[in-house]
Amino acid sequence: MNIEDKITNAVVAGIKELYGADFDAKNVALQQTRSEFEGQLTVVVFPFLRMSRKGPEQTAEDLGKFLIQNIPDVVGGYNVIKGFLNLQISSACWAGLLQSIVADPDFGTQKPTDESPLVMIEYSSPNTNKPLHLGHVRNNLLGSSLARIVEANGNKVVKTNIVNDRGIHICKSMLAWLRYGNGETPESSGKKGDHLIGDYYVAFDKHYKEEQNELKAQYIAEGMEEEAATEKAKQEAPLIKEAHEMLVKWEQGDPEIRALWRKMNEWVYAGFDETYKMMGVSFDKIYYESDTYLEGKEKVMEGLEKGFFYRREDGSVWADLTGEGLDEKLLLRSDGTSVYMTQDIGTAKLRFQDFPIDKMIYVVGNEQNYHFQVLSILLDKLGFKWGKDLVHFSYGMVELPSGKMKSREGTVVDADDLIEKMIEDAYTVSKDLAKNIDIPEAEAREIARKVGLGALKYFILKVDARKNMLFNPAESIDFNGNTGPFIQYTYARIQSILRKAEGLETTGSDKAYELSDKEISLVQKLNGFAAAVRQAGIDYSPSGIANYCYELTKEYNQFYHDFSILNADDEAARQFRLTLSTAVAQVLSKGMGLLGIEMPERM
Repeated sequence: MNIEDKITNAVVAGIKELYGADFDAKNVALQQTRSEFEGQLTVVVFPFLRMSRKGPEQTAEDLGKFLIQNIPDVVGGYNVIKGFLNLQISSACWAGLLQSIVADPDFGTQKPTDESPLVMIEYSSPNTNKPLHLGHVRNNLLGSSLARIVEANGNKVVKTNIVNDRGIHICKSMLAWLRYGNGETPESSGKKGDHLIGDYYVAFDKHYKEEQNELKAQYIAEGMEEEAATEKAKQEAPLIKEAHEMLVKWEQGDPEIRALWRKMNEWVYAGFDETYKMMGVSFDKIYYESDTYLEGKEKVMEGLEKGFFYRREDGSVWADLTGEGLDEKLLLRSDGTSVYMTQDIGTAKLRFQDFPIDKMIYVVGNEQNYHFQVLSILLDKLGFKWGKDLVHFSYGMVELPSGKMKSREGTVVDADDLIEKMIEDAYTVSKDLAKNIDIPEAEAREIARKVGLGALKYFILKVDARKNMLFNPAESIDFNGNTGPFIQYTYARIQSILRKAEGLETTGSDKAYELSDKEISLVQKLNGFAAAVRQAGIDYSPSGIANYCYELTKEYNQFYHDFSILNADDEAARQFRLTLSTAVAQVLSKGMGLLGIEMPERM
């Protein structure tokens, strides 16, 4: 039982004994004592006045004396400020709490059980016509961290991905490769498969624009208005017409087109896997839109038969959501082809068949807020028990100060380029900081990988996901301030202290160590880890964990600055401070681990 629970139970017992009244423990208000008052925990006594029939000060005095008498191992003293009972927790109690933190490998987290709810989290959702970009980086890091946090709160978690592997955008890359590729492969070009296919998507756009310009000039010369000429050129350009013909053949199951589609997609998947591995991102189950869109059409037709949806004169199928304060939503076009909503319904059907889902969380950008509002209603109508309560984990855009780093298309930031640059920058900074330390090259590179990725992940995850953000690579790699490297460096410093302590003689000490206010404050901060994890799970907030890790790191560095550890005045002080340092390192490792960040043993 933790300190808060012991005090709460004793307060309830005190009210019973002192005033003959029953009081629900969940209504006991316990909070951290304000810094200007003496004490660490404060009991708010105003809710007890109707039972005590006394003023707030006298009620607080009654309870203070009761706690001193009944839990002297916890409460060492108290003071009363109006209706607030400020408690001084005994040093022995804090020391015992610290020992329990160090001894508990699962401190702050809960393990899932067979009875735990199953939460499915969807993230990533790439297209197979281009590499992952900076927006995907934020999506993947948020989704992966969220999965860890939800699991740390005692839920079973399934991490899932839906891949956009069909449609006109895929056919554009396929056609460009057939036209201009000369049989090029990832092996022959030395390129990752996703980059290779992305290059052909760009090539298609280049040649398509050239054809549009030629046709537009021709139409204008024939007397057509510029706007009409532009629109007609877009539709009549031979490349786009051929791409649409390829899409029709794909829909019809043409064996040659399907074989090419499978081959090129496999190249892309191999490239994605490399990027996912570097980011430390994984999935338990991957779904593909080429499988789900037909399932969605079937489910929509089922809804049509049941009267949930209706068909218009042109044959298209719609959902009328005006009764829910929304508009009418297209589900099947007049030619019978599906839209994104249809595909999401089909994906939900397959997922519900595969897993007994209790809650579904979609990690998707805030431009899709309305889409998920509609999807929730439609899934509920179609009988998915989690449909009404699905969670759209909506996040904002992320950009770089310059608008881009190195980019193959000139418009987006390539994820691989960004990761490579972060690791290289970390290597340069780390080598400069450690120039007087002999670190083997392989270890230096591994430290740079952890620090570079830690800087990237922390900088993105420390920001409230709902907000748009500016990712500044140079700022993120700083070893001071609210950054990943600052926290990693503190962790590495603690490991260095603990390694040095192994070579010191210990004489043992029977003397009770009286903790300073700073040491008590640090133990309190450690004790708050469980609450931080719990709140992050309630709020779906990786930034809450990042903020906790930063505050704990700052608190420890202030302690490190003010107190000697290895050269403490006596053995009891040294042993306590080493234990305190061990606990801080353990909690930082767990907290940063929830963000997907690895901690280097030295820097």
